[in-house]
Amino acid sequence: MPLNNLNRISHIIVVLGLLCIAKGTAQHINQVTATIDHETKEVHIKQRITYWNMSGHGLSSIYFNDWNHSYSSKRTALAKRFAEEFNRGLYFAKDEERGRTTITSVVDHEYVGLHWERTNQRDIVKITLDKPLPPNESAQLFITYTLKLPHSKFTDYGFYDHGGYYLKDWYLTPAVFDGEWKLYSNKNLDDLHTDLAETTVNLIYPSGLFVASNFDSSGSASFPGGQQISLRGSQRKSCEIILTPENTFTKHVTPYLTIATDIESAKYNEIAQGISINMIAEFLHENLGSYPHNTLLVSEIQYNDSPLYGLNQLPSFIRPYEEKFQFEMKVLKTALNSYLRETLFFDIRKDRWVNDAIANYLMIKYVEKYYPDQKLIGKLANMWGIRSFHLADMGFNEQYAFFSMLAARKNIDQALNTPNDSLIKFNQKIANRYKAGLGLAYLAEYVGEERIDSTILDFFNVHKLDSRIKVEDFKNVLEQCSDNELDWFFDEYVSTRKKIDYKIKSIEKTDDSITFTLKNKRGTKVPISLFGLKKDSVVSKYWFTDIDSSKTFTIPRNGEDRLVLNYDQKIPEFNQRDNWKTLNGFFSSNKPLKFQFFKDTEDPYYNQVFYVPVANFNIYDGVTPGLRIYNKTFLERPFQFDIAPTYSFLERTLVGKASLRYRKYHGKSGLYVSNYQLQGSTSHFQVNSRFSTLTPSILLGWRPDNLISNRRQFLLFRHRSVFRNIDDAIADDIDTDPDYNIFNVRFQDIDNDIINYKSWWLDAQHSSNFTKLAFELEYRWLYENNRQFNIRFYAGKFLRNKTNSDFFSFALDRPTDYLFDLNYLGRSEDSGIYSQQIIIAEGGFKSKLPDPFANDWIATTNASINLWRWIELYGDMGFLKNKGENTRFVYDSGIRLNFVTDYFELYFPLHSNNGWEIGQPNYGERIRFVVTISPRTLTGLFTRKWF
Repeated sequence: MPLNNLNRISHIIVVLGLLCIAKGTAQHINQVTATIDHETKEVHIKQRITYWNMSGHGLSSIYFNDWNHSYSSKRTALAKRFAEEFNRGLYFAKDEERGRTTITSVVDHEYVGLHWERTNQRDIVKITLDKPLPPNESAQLFITYTLKLPHSKFTDYGFYDHGGYYLKDWYLTPAVFDGEWKLYSNKNLDDLHTDLAETTVNLIYPSGLFVASNFDSSGSASFPGGQQISLRGSQRKSCEIILTPENTFTKHVTPYLTIATDIESAKYNEIAQGISINMIAEFLHENLGSYPHNTLLVSEIQYNDSPLYGLNQLPSFIRPYEEKFQFEMKVLKTALNSYLRETLFFDIRKDRWVNDAIANYLMIKYVEKYYPDQKLIGKLANMWGIRSFHLADMGFNEQYAFFSMLAARKNIDQALNTPNDSLIKFNQKIANRYKAGLGLAYLAEYVGEERIDSTILDFFNVHKLDSRIKVEDFKNVLEQCSDNELDWFFDEYVSTRKKIDYKIKSIEKTDDSITFTLKNKRGTKVPISLFGLKKDSVVSKYWFTDIDSSKTFTIPRNGEDRLVLNYDQKIPEFNQRDNWKTLNGFFSSNKPLKFQFFKDTEDPYYNQVFYVPVANFNIYDGVTPGLRIYNKTFLERPFQFDIAPTYSFLERTLVGKASLRYRKYHGKSGLYVSNYQLQGSTSHFQVNSRFSTLTPSILLGWRPDNLISNRRQFLLFRHRSVFRNIDDAIADDIDTDPDYNIFNVRFQDIDNDIINYKSWWLDAQHSSNFTKLAFELEYRWLYENNRQFNIRFYAGKFLRNKTNSDFFSFALDRPTDYLFDLNYLGRSEDSGIYSQQIIIAEGGFKSKLPDPFANDWIATTNASINLWRWIELYGDMGFLKNKGENTRFVYDSGIRLNFVTDYFELYFPLHSNNGWEIGQPNYGERIRFVVTISPRTLTGLFTRKWF
């Protein structure tokens, strides 16, 4: 028998022995009697728990998870997590929508009252014992409390408007103690960490509701006005209960396990659904072994927490997948997550990546087995106009590399072993999960698929229901299955965010051999695959390892006409555009140019150029249609060009903009990005009067180590050259030189927090005629009574000013925008609707006051506070000073309708230096508005919670 197999068998025998010892230890015994009050949405609970001290330490107190209480206020970790994701739902919630836990009493087995208190985390309860609990001894606690359930709109947990309930992680469970207490607050991450228990739940609930649970039912009864059911679970962490007004769950009894699910498809008949579920059950059994409980709960609620992100979230009438495939993928993904959550008890807050790796690897394997030809965009791949896209060629499983690389290219990727609550939402929900599954697929390709599959099966059978399982256990099993060392997988792939990037540097060939050099561009020492292709057929394949920077290899020649690294894309490589070399001469190695309508995924075999119609608007050019030509794919790339010529029908000439940009990402934190850019634009600022700008710039960006933080710092250097062609009819009105150059330096520090927004910047500008400094500080506070207070301070000072015009002066309400930074619809208008557009800059006033410019210095304060929801009261005050004149005090006030801050706002002036404006003639002309029509800016409003 091979030595490797002997080692593997001996390893399994040792682990099985340890597992038998572990399973012989005592479980906590938990008895919960719960009564749901349908009117008050409360659950009255009497709980008896026998707590076994399974550590080697004496315990004077015990900590319990009380995650229902995380909905109780705006200061809990859950509320803060929502705020970090720009979700105000829990912050603005009414009191009757919130959840809370009211503990009435805690006594021990002698009915001695015990002291209890909430920790600073609010959803963790500390109970102090009457006397220390020695190791391997138990203590019995009796706890009486009431849960006020939250509305389900926050996380699906709680009560529903249709009368149903979803109870998950709802009663008190002991926190884990393994030498130190693991006290994890609820952050809506589905990662409760608690000890296993033998649990009985006696639930009394309203009549007319149906029960589905991950626990086994051991009896039920009905009585006038209500129902009762007894649920039991052995070696379980928590009892999950779904109560619905209709019986939506179906039990599918298969030869492998029983699945209870309410996932269904209206266009996929019930018999076919049963066949698909049977196939999924068989797949789970083959790859994970026997399920240790009676029933696997697979619910729509569970699926909604971790859906199939992408095209299958579109409305049903444009979904591109066959109903059978979509149904199976929904059930499979939810079943895998539920299966692993109920059996592999890692510390999910710390080590969730292992469960993610197994689940997503098996998702990949399922598609390869049953749907090998499934395209990523499904039936859309065959449609005219779409089938020419590289996106249409991508297989369904290629999404794993695509989405994990999306984070890497944006420099927001995080190591797989990053704690679950330190991941940004996109990584927590998508990128890290996909990268974990891709990692096992990578190993399967390197080590051998059969070895990895059998290792996962062995690992599951040995460690299922092991309450003290560690990542080291998984690592040990994987290393046993391989003839090669796998330290690189854990030390590089799992524990760092280092990018994988190889290229073929040079190549020499003879009649019988090929000699080439592989360059490791990022220094990440992981194996790389090389394929030899003849036309489109693979004729050879090799693996190469231990490449520090570059290394030369020689392989036999088997008729190859191309060498391609990572041809099957099993390796999540950062850049695949330089992965191939032709053997047919220098000129044949040039990639052809491919022009394509609209943006596409990256095709490593072409130089892609995209084009798409665009249209802009200002009142002097009107609607300006044109063509945008660019090279940006769905994945970000370092060098980008973007050219957008458009035609002005009003001026009958070309206008538009263009840019060249090189962006270099440095690391996770500190100085993380450098941006080098050359921009140019041309448009009209008045009838028959054109402006053009040319701007080279350098932008440096800093961010903290915690990527969840919205704080960023930027340092901008730019030189803006402005050229103006002025119509003769208005030439006498222009009292400055038509052309000018300004060097601008700005440092900005912004913390874009939804609760406490803070931002400040310092700006310096220098030209031949002036030098000026400006400073802005802005705060937004959202108080616990849901009042929002905004305050902004602005100050500017000329250090030198040789101009005789107000064109470069500080402005109170509508800056001249001589740098052409602001998106005015009609920048030269002083009357009419377009003159009422306001962009909060410089003085930030909303009323139009006489002589609003300052050529010496200015200092203003703008403040607002909401009266009701989006209706606010605002007030501005300040001082401005012109050379040779006295300092003037100015003020205004009014009502602000703040529909979406910085995107759509209306201002109604009430009182100012002009007097009571609301009673003056032509009041409609005094109303000001903020509007944003840039699609890119509006898109950022919806994507900011993910990134």
